[in-house]
Amino acid sequence: MQRDNITLDQVYDLFALRIIVNTVKDCYTALGVVHELYNPMPGRFKDYIAVPKPNMYQSIHTTLIGPNATPFEVQVRTWKMHQVAEYGIAAHWAYKEANKFKKSNVVVTDDKLAWLRETLEWQRETQDPEEFMKTLKTELFEDEVYVFTPKGEIKTLPKGATPIDFAYSIHAEVGHKMVGCKINSKMMPIVTKLQNGDIVEIITSETSKGPSRDWLKLVKSPSAKTKITQWFKRVDREKNIEKGKDILEKEIKKIGMSHSELFKPEWVEATLDRYNYHTIEDMYSSIGYGGISPNKILTRLLEEYKKENGEEIAEEKIQKLSKSSPKKTPTSGVIVEGLDNCLVSFSHCCNPVPGDEIIGYITKGKGVAIHRADCVNLNDLLSEEERIVGVKWYNAKTEDVYNATIIISSNDRTGLLSDIVREIMNKKINIMAVNTNTNQERIATIEIEVEIKDTNQLNDIMKELRKVESVFNVERKK
Repeated sequence: MQRDNITLDQVYDLFALRIIVNTVKDCYTALGVVHELYNPMPGRFKDYIAVPKPNMYQSIHTTLIGPNATPFEVQVRTWKMHQVAEYGIAAHWAYKEANKFKKSNVVVTDDKLAWLRETLEWQRETQDPEEFMKTLKTELFEDEVYVFTPKGEIKTLPKGATPIDFAYSIHAEVGHKMVGCKINSKMMPIVTKLQNGDIVEIITSETSKGPSRDWLKLVKSPSAKTKITQWFKRVDREKNIEKGKDILEKEIKKIGMSHSELFKPEWVEATLDRYNYHTIEDMYSSIGYGGISPNKILTRLLEEYKKENGEEIAEEKIQKLSKSSPKKTPTSGVIVEGLDNCLVSFSHCCNPVPGDEIIGYITKGKGVAIHRADCVNLNDLLSEEERIVGVKWYNAKTEDVYNATIIISSNDRTGLLSDIVREIMNKKINIMAVNTNTNQERIATIEIEVEIKDTNQLNDIMKELRKVESVFNVERKK
Protein backbone atom coordinates (compact mmCIF):
# COMPACT_ATOMS: atom_id res chain seq x y z
CA MET A 1 0.00 0.00 0.00
CA GLN A 2 2.85 2.39 0.81
CA ARG A 3 4.79 1.47 -2.33
CA ASP A 4 1.87 1.91 -4.75
CA ASN A 5 0.11 4.67 -2.77
CA ILE A 6 -3.19 2.77 -2.62
CA THR A 7 -5.82 2.10 0.05
CA LEU A 8 -6.79 -1.26 1.52
CA ASP A 9 -9.89 -1.55 -0.66
CA GLN A 10 -7.64 -1.31 -3.73
CA VAL A 11 -5.70 -4.44 -2.74
CA TYR A 12 -7.56 -6.93 -4.93
CA ASP A 13 -5.54 -10.02 -4.00
CA LEU A 14 -5.96 -9.70 -0.23
CA PHE A 15 -8.00 -12.91 -0.56
CA ALA A 16 -6.78 -15.44 -3.10
CA LEU A 17 -7.54 -18.95 -4.30
CA ARG A 18 -5.15 -21.17 -6.28
CA ILE A 19 -6.45 -23.94 -8.50
CA ILE A 20 -3.91 -26.59 -9.60
CA VAL A 21 -4.86 -28.96 -12.41
CA ASN A 22 -3.19 -31.57 -14.59
CA THR A 23 -3.12 -30.03 -18.07
CA VAL A 24 -3.12 -26.65 -19.80
CA LYS A 25 -6.55 -27.51 -21.25
CA ASP A 26 -7.85 -27.99 -17.70
CA CYS A 27 -6.57 -24.52 -16.78
CA TYR A 28 -8.89 -22.85 -19.28
CA THR A 29 -11.78 -25.16 -18.32
CA ALA A 30 -11.34 -24.14 -14.66
CA LEU A 31 -11.19 -20.48 -15.70
CA GLY A 32 -14.55 -20.87 -17.48
CA VAL A 33 -16.09 -22.34 -14.33
CA VAL A 34 -14.97 -19.52 -12.02
CA HIS A 35 -16.02 -16.84 -14.55
CA GLU A 36 -19.47 -18.49 -14.67
CA LEU A 37 -19.74 -18.41 -10.86
CA TYR A 38 -18.47 -14.84 -10.31
CA ASN A 39 -18.17 -11.70 -12.40
CA PRO A 40 -14.57 -10.91 -13.46
CA MET A 41 -13.18 -7.42 -12.76
CA PRO A 42 -12.31 -5.64 -16.04
CA GLY A 43 -8.59 -5.04 -16.61
CA ARG A 44 -7.56 -7.56 -13.96
CA PHE A 45 -7.00 -10.62 -16.17
CA LYS A 46 -3.49 -11.84 -17.05
CA ASP A 47 -2.68 -14.97 -19.03
CA TYR A 48 0.91 -15.89 -18.13
CA ILE A 49 0.40 -19.34 -19.66
CA ALA A 50 0.10 -18.02 -23.21
CA VAL A 51 2.68 -15.31 -22.49
CA PRO A 52 5.11 -16.55 -19.77
CA LYS A 53 7.21 -14.13 -17.77
CA PRO A 54 10.95 -14.00 -18.63
CA ASN A 55 11.73 -16.16 -15.58
CA MET A 56 9.34 -18.85 -16.95
CA TYR A 57 6.56 -18.16 -14.45
CA GLN A 58 3.20 -19.38 -15.81
CA SER A 59 -0.33 -19.03 -14.40
CA ILE A 60 -3.65 -17.48 -15.24
CA HIS A 61 -4.52 -14.58 -12.91
CA THR A 62 -8.08 -13.24 -12.71
CA THR A 63 -9.77 -10.98 -10.16
CA LEU A 64 -13.43 -11.71 -9.39
CA ILE A 65 -16.17 -9.83 -7.52
CA GLY A 66 -17.17 -12.06 -4.59
CA PRO A 67 -19.93 -11.92 -2.00
CA ASN A 68 -20.68 -8.43 -0.61
CA ALA A 69 -18.71 -7.01 -3.56
CA THR A 70 -15.44 -8.23 -2.05
CA PRO A 71 -12.78 -8.71 -4.75
CA PHE A 72 -10.57 -11.79 -4.66
CA GLU A 73 -7.91 -13.25 -6.95
CA VAL A 74 -7.88 -16.70 -8.52
CA GLN A 75 -4.72 -18.29 -9.93
CA VAL A 76 -4.96 -21.32 -12.20
CA ARG A 77 -1.92 -23.41 -13.11
CA THR A 78 -0.73 -26.96 -13.75
CA TRP A 79 1.39 -28.95 -11.29
CA LYS A 80 4.41 -28.42 -13.52
CA MET A 81 3.86 -24.64 -13.47
CA HIS A 82 3.39 -24.81 -9.72
CA GLN A 83 6.82 -26.41 -9.29
CA VAL A 84 8.44 -23.55 -11.22
CA ALA A 85 6.49 -20.88 -9.32
CA GLU A 86 7.25 -22.31 -5.88
CA TYR A 87 10.82 -23.53 -6.25
CA GLY A 88 12.31 -21.58 -9.18
CA ILE A 89 13.19 -22.29 -12.79
CA ALA A 90 15.63 -25.09 -11.90
CA ALA A 91 12.66 -26.96 -10.37
CA HIS A 92 11.26 -27.34 -13.88
CA TRP A 93 14.26 -29.48 -14.77
CA ALA A 94 13.84 -31.56 -11.60
CA TYR A 95 10.13 -32.01 -12.30
CA LYS A 96 10.85 -33.26 -15.80
CA GLU A 97 13.59 -35.59 -14.56
CA ALA A 98 11.21 -37.12 -12.00
CA ASN A 99 8.61 -37.81 -14.68
CA LYS A 100 10.76 -38.88 -17.63
CA PHE A 101 10.38 -42.56 -16.74
CA LYS A 102 6.60 -42.21 -16.50
CA LYS A 103 6.27 -40.49 -19.90
CA SER A 104 8.97 -41.46 -22.37
CA ASN A 105 8.04 -38.56 -24.67
CA VAL A 106 8.85 -35.91 -22.03
CA VAL A 107 12.36 -34.44 -22.39
CA VAL A 108 14.12 -31.32 -21.20
CA THR A 109 14.22 -28.98 -24.20
CA ASP A 110 17.22 -26.72 -24.69
CA ASP A 111 15.30 -23.44 -24.36
CA LYS A 112 13.85 -24.14 -20.91
CA LEU A 113 16.86 -22.82 -19.03
CA ALA A 114 17.69 -20.00 -21.47
CA TRP A 115 16.77 -17.36 -18.89
CA LEU A 116 19.11 -18.93 -16.33
CA ARG A 117 21.96 -19.10 -18.86
CA GLU A 118 21.44 -15.43 -19.73
CA THR A 119 21.52 -14.53 -16.04
CA LEU A 120 24.81 -16.38 -15.57
CA GLU A 121 26.20 -14.52 -18.59
CA TRP A 122 25.27 -11.19 -16.96
CA GLN A 123 27.05 -12.30 -13.81
CA ARG A 124 30.25 -13.05 -15.73
CA GLU A 125 30.14 -9.70 -17.51
CA THR A 126 29.22 -7.64 -14.42
CA GLN A 127 32.06 -7.61 -11.90
CA ASP A 128 30.22 -5.41 -9.38
CA PRO A 129 27.88 -7.65 -7.26
CA GLU A 130 25.57 -4.74 -6.41
CA GLU A 131 25.16 -3.85 -10.09
CA PHE A 132 24.39 -7.50 -10.90
CA MET A 133 21.70 -7.71 -8.20
CA LYS A 134 20.14 -4.44 -9.40
CA THR A 135 20.04 -5.84 -12.95
CA LEU A 136 18.52 -9.12 -11.77
CA LYS A 137 15.82 -7.43 -9.68
CA THR A 138 14.90 -5.12 -12.54
CA GLU A 139 14.55 -8.07 -14.91
CA LEU A 140 12.45 -10.06 -12.44
CA PHE A 141 10.05 -7.50 -11.07
CA GLU A 142 9.62 -4.63 -13.52
CA ASP A 143 6.27 -4.17 -15.27
CA GLU A 144 6.23 -5.68 -18.74
CA VAL A 145 4.92 -5.19 -22.27
CA TYR A 146 4.32 -8.01 -24.72
CA VAL A 147 5.22 -7.47 -28.38
CA PHE A 148 5.55 -9.71 -31.41
CA THR A 149 8.08 -10.45 -34.13
CA PRO A 150 6.75 -10.49 -37.75
CA LYS A 151 6.60 -14.30 -37.42
CA GLY A 152 4.34 -14.07 -34.34
CA GLU A 153 6.94 -14.90 -31.68
CA ILE A 154 6.23 -13.15 -28.37
CA LYS A 155 8.90 -10.99 -26.74
CA THR A 156 8.52 -9.83 -23.14
CA LEU A 157 10.16 -6.46 -22.42
CA PRO A 158 10.14 -3.97 -19.53
CA LYS A 159 7.49 -1.25 -19.58
CA GLY A 160 8.75 1.75 -21.57
CA ALA A 161 11.01 -0.41 -23.77
CA THR A 162 11.86 0.71 -27.30
CA PRO A 163 12.65 -1.13 -30.56
CA ILE A 164 16.29 -1.00 -29.43
CA ASP A 165 15.40 -3.29 -26.49
CA PHE A 166 13.45 -5.49 -28.91
CA ALA A 167 16.42 -5.80 -31.28
CA TYR A 168 18.78 -6.87 -28.50
CA SER A 169 16.23 -9.37 -27.18
CA ILE A 170 16.52 -11.16 -30.54
CA HIS A 171 20.33 -11.19 -30.68
CA ALA A 172 23.22 -8.89 -29.79
CA GLU A 173 24.32 -8.64 -33.44
CA VAL A 174 20.81 -7.60 -34.51
CA GLY A 175 21.00 -4.76 -31.99
CA HIS A 176 24.52 -3.73 -33.04
CA LYS A 177 23.53 -3.58 -36.74
CA MET A 178 20.13 -1.94 -36.23
CA VAL A 179 19.49 1.15 -38.42
CA GLY A 180 15.69 1.43 -38.27
CA CYS A 181 12.42 -0.28 -37.40
CA LYS A 182 8.81 -0.82 -38.41
CA ILE A 183 6.04 -0.92 -35.82
CA ASN A 184 2.78 -2.41 -37.11
CA SER A 185 4.17 -2.13 -40.69
CA LYS A 186 4.95 1.62 -40.36
CA MET A 187 8.44 3.11 -40.28
CA MET A 188 8.90 4.58 -36.80
CA PRO A 189 11.76 6.16 -34.79
CA ILE A 190 13.83 3.59 -32.93
CA VAL A 191 13.13 5.47 -29.67
CA THR A 192 9.35 4.89 -29.87
CA LYS A 193 7.93 3.34 -26.69
CA LEU A 194 6.41 -0.04 -27.45
CA GLN A 195 2.82 -0.92 -26.52
CA ASN A 196 1.24 -4.28 -25.79
CA GLY A 197 0.48 -6.13 -29.02
CA ASP A 198 2.84 -4.15 -31.27
CA ILE A 199 4.38 -6.10 -34.15
CA VAL A 200 7.99 -4.97 -34.49
CA GLU A 201 10.35 -5.50 -37.42
CA ILE A 202 14.02 -4.53 -37.08
CA ILE A 203 15.92 -3.16 -40.08
CA THR A 204 19.66 -3.90 -40.04
CA SER A 205 22.63 -3.01 -42.20
CA GLU A 206 26.03 -4.64 -42.53
CA THR A 207 27.57 -1.17 -42.88
CA SER A 208 26.21 -0.01 -39.49
CA LYS A 209 28.95 1.44 -37.26
CA GLY A 210 27.34 -0.07 -34.18
CA PRO A 211 25.22 1.28 -31.31
CA SER A 212 25.24 4.87 -30.13
CA ARG A 213 26.26 5.70 -26.57
CA ASP A 214 22.94 7.57 -26.28
CA TRP A 215 21.17 4.20 -26.48
CA LEU A 216 22.35 3.44 -22.95
CA LYS A 217 20.07 6.25 -21.72
CA LEU A 218 17.10 4.97 -23.76
CA VAL A 219 17.01 1.21 -23.25
CA LYS A 220 15.00 -0.28 -20.39
CA SER A 221 15.99 -3.95 -20.43
CA PRO A 222 19.10 -4.86 -18.41
CA SER A 223 20.20 -7.37 -21.06
CA ALA A 224 20.23 -4.70 -23.80
CA LYS A 225 22.18 -2.31 -21.58
CA THR A 226 24.72 -5.03 -20.80
CA LYS A 227 25.19 -5.94 -24.48
CA ILE A 228 25.67 -2.29 -25.53
CA THR A 229 28.14 -1.65 -22.70
CA GLN A 230 30.13 -4.75 -23.62
CA TRP A 231 30.27 -3.62 -27.27
CA PHE A 232 31.81 -0.28 -26.35
CA LYS A 233 34.25 -1.91 -23.94
CA ARG A 234 35.38 -4.30 -26.66
CA VAL A 235 35.65 -1.70 -29.42
CA ASP A 236 37.40 0.93 -27.28
CA ARG A 237 39.72 -1.66 -25.82
CA GLU A 238 40.77 -3.01 -29.25
CA LYS A 239 41.53 0.50 -30.50
CA ASN A 240 43.55 1.37 -27.41
CA ILE A 241 45.50 -1.91 -27.55
CA GLU A 242 46.59 -1.22 -31.14
CA LYS A 243 47.42 2.39 -30.30
CA GLY A 244 49.43 1.30 -27.24
CA LYS A 245 51.42 -1.23 -29.27
CA ASP A 246 52.33 1.39 -31.87
CA ILE A 247 53.43 3.91 -29.24
CA LEU A 248 55.60 1.36 -27.45
CA GLU A 249 57.21 0.08 -30.67
CA LYS A 250 58.20 3.62 -31.64
CA GLU A 251 59.85 4.21 -28.26
CA ILE A 252 61.74 0.90 -28.51
CA LYS A 253 63.11 1.90 -31.93
CA LYS A 254 64.24 5.28 -30.57
CA ILE A 255 66.66 3.58 -28.16
CA GLY A 256 67.99 1.24 -30.85
CA MET A 257 66.48 -1.97 -29.58
CA SER A 258 64.00 -4.54 -30.87
CA HIS A 259 60.81 -5.97 -29.41
CA SER A 260 62.32 -9.44 -29.04
CA GLU A 261 65.28 -8.10 -27.01
CA LEU A 262 63.04 -6.61 -24.32
CA PHE A 263 59.90 -8.73 -24.28
CA LYS A 264 61.07 -11.93 -22.62
CA PRO A 265 58.08 -13.59 -20.91
CA GLU A 266 59.58 -13.37 -17.39
CA TRP A 267 60.47 -9.68 -17.84
CA VAL A 268 57.00 -8.88 -19.12
CA GLU A 269 55.47 -10.74 -16.17
CA ALA A 270 57.55 -8.70 -13.73
CA THR A 271 56.44 -5.46 -15.44
CA LEU A 272 52.78 -6.47 -15.34
CA ASP A 273 53.06 -7.26 -11.62
CA ARG A 274 54.79 -3.93 -10.96
CA TYR A 275 51.93 -1.92 -12.45
CA ASN A 276 49.07 -4.29 -11.50
CA TYR A 277 48.04 -5.38 -15.00
CA HIS A 278 46.45 -8.81 -15.44
CA THR A 279 47.46 -9.24 -19.10
CA ILE A 280 49.78 -7.62 -21.60
CA GLU A 281 46.67 -6.41 -23.47
CA ASP A 282 45.65 -4.48 -20.32
CA MET A 283 49.06 -2.80 -20.37
CA TYR A 284 48.82 -1.89 -24.08
CA SER A 285 45.31 -0.53 -23.56
CA SER A 286 46.47 1.66 -20.68
CA ILE A 287 49.29 3.09 -22.81
CA GLY A 288 46.79 3.68 -25.63
CA TYR A 289 44.37 5.80 -23.59
CA GLY A 290 47.09 7.60 -21.63
CA GLY A 291 46.85 5.73 -18.32
CA ILE A 292 50.62 5.16 -18.19
CA SER A 293 53.56 6.49 -20.19
CA PRO A 294 55.45 4.05 -22.46
CA ASN A 295 58.72 5.21 -20.87
CA LYS A 296 57.66 3.80 -17.50
CA ILE A 297 57.05 0.41 -19.08
CA LEU A 298 60.36 0.45 -20.96
CA THR A 299 62.31 1.59 -17.89
CA ARG A 300 60.91 -1.37 -15.94
CA LEU A 301 61.77 -3.78 -18.76
CA LEU A 302 65.30 -2.35 -18.94
CA GLU A 303 65.73 -2.98 -15.22
CA GLU A 304 65.09 -6.65 -15.93
CA TYR A 305 67.34 -6.48 -19.00
CA LYS A 306 70.11 -5.09 -16.75
CA LYS A 307 70.18 -8.27 -14.65
CA GLU A 308 71.26 -10.42 -17.61
CA ASN A 309 73.15 -8.01 -19.88
CA GLY A 310 75.15 -5.88 -17.50
CA GLU A 311 74.44 -2.59 -15.78
CA GLU A 312 76.52 -0.46 -18.14
CA ILE A 313 74.59 -1.39 -21.30
CA ALA A 314 71.19 -1.07 -19.58
CA GLU A 315 72.04 2.33 -18.06
CA GLU A 316 73.10 3.58 -21.48
CA LYS A 317 69.70 2.55 -22.87
CA ILE A 318 67.86 4.16 -19.94
CA GLN A 319 69.78 7.41 -20.48
CA LYS A 320 68.95 7.27 -24.18
CA LEU A 321 65.30 6.68 -23.30
CA SER A 322 65.15 9.78 -21.08
CA LYS A 323 66.81 11.91 -23.78
CA SER A 324 64.46 10.62 -26.48
CA SER A 325 61.46 12.19 -24.75
CA PRO A 326 62.51 15.37 -22.96
CA LYS A 327 59.92 16.95 -20.72
CA LYS A 328 58.08 19.81 -22.33
CA THR A 329 56.28 22.65 -20.70
CA PRO A 330 52.61 21.75 -20.96
CA THR A 331 50.72 23.90 -23.44
CA SER A 332 47.40 23.44 -21.70
CA GLY A 333 48.26 25.32 -18.50
CA VAL A 334 47.84 22.11 -16.48
CA ILE A 335 50.40 19.61 -15.14
CA VAL A 336 49.25 16.00 -14.77
CA GLU A 337 50.99 14.19 -11.91
CA GLY A 338 52.91 11.11 -13.04
CA LEU A 339 52.29 11.61 -16.77
CA ASP A 340 54.57 13.52 -19.12
CA ASN A 341 53.41 15.16 -22.36
CA CYS A 342 49.88 13.94 -21.77
CA LEU A 343 46.99 15.11 -23.93
CA VAL A 344 44.78 17.38 -21.81
CA SER A 345 41.30 18.74 -22.54
CA PHE A 346 39.04 21.03 -20.53
CA SER A 347 35.54 19.68 -19.90
CA HIS A 348 32.77 21.79 -21.41
CA CYS A 349 30.37 20.78 -18.65
CA CYS A 350 32.15 22.99 -16.08
CA ASN A 351 34.77 25.04 -18.03
CA PRO A 352 37.59 25.20 -15.42
CA VAL A 353 39.86 28.26 -15.41
CA PRO A 354 43.14 29.00 -13.56
CA GLY A 355 42.36 29.52 -9.89
CA ASP A 356 39.68 26.79 -9.76
CA GLU A 357 40.29 23.63 -7.76
CA ILE A 358 40.54 20.90 -10.41
CA ILE A 359 40.51 17.10 -10.81
CA GLY A 360 41.80 15.00 -13.73
CA TYR A 361 39.92 12.05 -15.24
CA ILE A 362 41.65 9.66 -17.66
CA THR A 363 39.37 9.20 -20.66
CA LYS A 364 39.56 6.41 -23.23
CA GLY A 365 41.46 7.75 -26.20
CA LYS A 366 41.22 11.47 -25.39
CA GLY A 367 43.85 11.90 -22.70
CA VAL A 368 43.01 13.54 -19.37
CA ALA A 369 39.81 15.57 -19.02
CA ILE A 370 40.05 18.44 -16.53
CA HIS A 371 36.99 19.11 -14.36
CA ARG A 372 36.30 21.65 -11.65
CA ALA A 373 36.18 20.02 -8.22
CA ASP A 374 32.55 21.16 -7.86
CA CYS A 375 31.47 19.83 -11.27
CA VAL A 376 28.03 18.19 -11.10
CA ASN A 377 29.27 15.27 -13.26
CA LEU A 378 32.05 14.27 -10.86
CA ASN A 379 29.77 12.10 -8.69
CA ASP A 380 29.54 9.58 -11.54
CA LEU A 381 33.26 9.79 -12.39
CA LEU A 382 34.61 9.42 -8.84
CA SER A 383 33.30 5.84 -8.68
CA GLU A 384 36.17 4.89 -11.05
CA GLU A 385 39.00 5.80 -8.66
CA GLU A 386 41.70 4.19 -10.80
CA ARG A 387 41.05 6.77 -13.54
CA ILE A 388 41.26 9.85 -11.28
CA VAL A 389 44.67 11.60 -11.38
CA GLY A 390 46.13 14.60 -9.59
CA VAL A 391 46.38 17.77 -11.66
CA LYS A 392 47.43 21.34 -10.94
CA TRP A 393 47.73 24.68 -12.67
CA TYR A 394 51.15 25.97 -13.60
CA ASN A 395 52.02 29.58 -14.36
CA ALA A 396 50.27 29.80 -17.68
CA LYS A 397 51.31 32.19 -20.41
CA THR A 398 49.71 35.62 -20.14
CA GLU A 399 48.02 35.18 -23.51
CA ASP A 400 46.23 31.94 -22.47
CA VAL A 401 42.45 32.39 -22.22
CA TYR A 402 39.68 30.11 -20.94
CA ASN A 403 35.93 30.07 -21.46
CA ALA A 404 33.50 30.69 -18.59
CA THR A 405 29.75 31.31 -18.54
CA ILE A 406 28.15 33.97 -16.35
CA ILE A 407 24.42 33.85 -15.48
CA ILE A 408 22.78 37.22 -14.79
CA SER A 409 19.29 37.56 -13.30
CA SER A 410 17.59 40.94 -13.58
CA ASN A 411 14.30 42.77 -13.78
CA ASP A 412 13.77 43.37 -17.46
CA ARG A 413 14.07 46.89 -18.80
CA THR A 414 14.98 48.75 -21.98
CA GLY A 415 18.74 48.87 -22.57
CA LEU A 416 19.56 46.12 -20.03
CA LEU A 417 21.58 43.91 -22.42
CA SER A 418 23.38 46.95 -23.85
CA ASP A 419 24.52 48.04 -20.35
CA ILE A 420 25.74 44.54 -19.48
CA VAL A 421 27.71 44.16 -22.71
CA ARG A 422 29.24 47.63 -22.21
CA GLU A 423 30.57 46.67 -18.76
CA ILE A 424 32.22 43.55 -20.18
CA MET A 425 33.74 45.39 -23.13
CA ASN A 426 35.11 48.09 -20.78
CA LYS A 427 37.13 45.32 -19.09
CA LYS A 428 38.54 44.32 -22.50
CA ILE A 429 36.98 40.87 -22.18
CA ASN A 430 35.94 39.00 -25.33
CA ILE A 431 32.32 37.82 -25.52
CA MET A 432 31.88 34.40 -27.18
CA ALA A 433 28.10 33.89 -26.93
CA VAL A 434 24.97 35.49 -25.44
CA ASN A 435 21.65 33.81 -24.64
CA THR A 436 18.68 35.73 -23.15
CA ASN A 437 15.27 34.70 -21.87
CA THR A 438 12.46 36.69 -20.21
CA ASN A 439 9.56 34.99 -18.35
CA GLN A 440 5.99 36.15 -17.78
CA GLU A 441 7.02 38.00 -14.61
CA ARG A 442 9.43 40.08 -16.70
CA ILE A 443 12.48 38.48 -15.05
CA ALA A 444 15.34 38.36 -17.53
CA THR A 445 17.96 35.59 -17.42
CA ILE A 446 21.06 36.29 -19.47
CA GLU A 447 23.84 33.75 -20.05
CA ILE A 448 27.09 35.21 -21.38
CA GLU A 449 30.11 33.09 -22.34
CA VAL A 450 33.34 35.08 -22.04
CA GLU A 451 37.08 34.49 -22.51
CA ILE A 452 39.08 35.15 -19.33
CA LYS A 453 42.59 34.50 -17.98
CA ASP A 454 41.79 33.31 -14.45
CA THR A 455 39.27 33.39 -11.60
CA ASN A 456 40.52 36.79 -10.44
CA GLN A 457 39.47 38.37 -13.73
CA LEU A 458 36.18 36.45 -13.65
CA ASN A 459 35.36 37.61 -10.10
CA ASP A 460 36.25 41.20 -11.06
CA ILE A 461 33.82 41.35 -13.98
CA MET A 462 31.07 39.64 -11.94
CA LYS A 463 31.51 42.30 -9.25
CA GLU A 464 31.01 45.07 -11.85
CA LEU A 465 27.96 43.36 -13.35
CA ARG A 466 26.25 43.30 -9.95
CA LYS A 467 26.35 47.11 -10.02
CA VAL A 468 24.31 47.33 -13.24
CA GLU A 469 20.83 48.81 -12.69
CA SER A 470 18.03 46.21 -12.16
CA VAL A 471 20.48 43.28 -11.81
CA PHE A 472 19.80 41.31 -8.59
CA ASN A 473 21.99 38.21 -9.03
CA VAL A 474 25.20 37.30 -10.87
CA GLU A 475 26.77 33.84 -10.65
CA ARG A 476 29.04 31.52 -12.57
CA LYS A 477 27.41 28.62 -14.33
CA LYS A 478 28.22 25.29 -12.65
